Amino acid sequence: MMQGWENNVRRCCVPVMVGVMLAVSSVGAVSPEGAITFGPKLVSTHNVRNLVGPSVRIDDRGVISLAWIEEDKDTRTVFYTRTEQVGGGLESPVKVNRPEESPYSRQEAPALVVDGDHVFISWALTHPKVSPDTPFANELRLSRSSDGGRTFAASVRVNDDDQVIPHSFDALHRSANGTLYLSWIDAREGKKEPATFVTQSTDGGKTVERNMKLDENTCICCRTALTTGPDGTVYVAWRKIFPGDVRETVVARSTDGGRSFSPPVIVGQDGWVFPGCPHRPASLGVDRRGRLYVVWYTEGADETPAIYLAYSDDRGQTFSSKQKLNVSKGTFPDHPQMAVDPTGRVIVVWEEQSPVRREVVVRLSMDRGRTFTVPQKLNEKKGQSPAVAVNGQGLAALAWMEHAMPGHKLVVQTLQLPTAAVTANHATQ
Repeated sequence: MMQGWENNVRRCCVPVMVGVMLAVSSVGAVSPEGAITFGPKLVSTHNVRNLVGPSVRIDDRGVISLAWIEEDKDTRTVFYTRTEQVGGGLESPVKVNRPEESPYSRQEAPALVVDGDHVFISWALTHPKVSPDTPFANELRLSRSSDGGRTFAASVRVNDDDQVIPHSFDALHRSANGTLYLSWIDAREGKKEPATFVTQSTDGGKTVERNMKLDENTCICCRTALTTGPDGTVYVAWRKIFPGDVRETVVARSTDGGRSFSPPVIVGQDGWVFPGCPHRPASLGVDRRGRLYVVWYTEGADETPAIYLAYSDDRGQTFSSKQKLNVSKGTFPDHPQMAVDPTGRVIVVWEEQSPVRREVVVRLSMDRGRTFTVPQKLNEKKGQSPAVAVNGQGLAALAWMEHAMPGHKLVVQTLQLPTAAVTANHATQ
């Protein structure tokens, strides 16, 4: 099923780092001690019909973890792997779901959390009672490992209802105190538009607590996002439908450990009228000073596809003016994802599509989202589904999928942020 994994790893996993100087837009340079350094690419080939993912995480040792779903003939499987050691190759992938469990493949990549040897993966299971009348019905499941992902315990069901309906587009996050938070889109109320639900686990993923409805009129397939701040504040983002088919990215917060949430706050005031779901999620991050960052896609009132970033210094009660991140002309920006390190260095990746190409690009901010480097292309083939994570030392892991005959490829690359701030004229494009 995963022909070419080991051969590609042997070719690509050379213990060498490649220094790359990223210019700051629109004037400026990176100081020598501030070099932004890309590592070698790890590439794996997957000769299967379909691949969904990846999700990526990197711990403070520099060990990288990946999760994804493969579909081959009539079999779907959730996989997990990690690097053997810092700078080393990837271990043989491990099956997460049991043989009798059939993952639902229409959602995005499995959500992934790694904390030492504890690995948590949430994913959607095709509902056992699915029928032609309920083709999108699924259950949300949570899998856990306590041995670094070498084995996984039997999954537990996250949704606490028995209805044959969708429970998916989930997010998963573990706070500093070890609480696991989950959010997802849930149709249990039977309304035209589903709702956003949340829950948590305080026993390491063995059980989950009662589900709580956070809000209704949720855009049906824009994935939710989750994070927590240094003070324990829990943040959830999703796309909400307002009267007139106006679709806005919103954020709600909890200051009591997820027991209750504030009403949702609109982030960008985009005024985007769209009679359908764009299937494009937001992404969240928080630095150690408590600044909350949001990256999202919208077409706004002028129907121009764009990716924006805004931030909040009052725990999501108000947001800064939004900053447009995509600058390329004649391309379609898509599926942005973000990671923020403790000092407030921000990494944003997304797809850029045109009639002849599909690329994964990255932009970086060294000053807490005020200015960004110019976009840098990452992929070699048709790249899509980018993901990003960063550890406490400013070492990031970038991952994406590339279509190539006869199969799909997963690509992983590290990026070391500079130890010194970028010295430049901080004008942005």
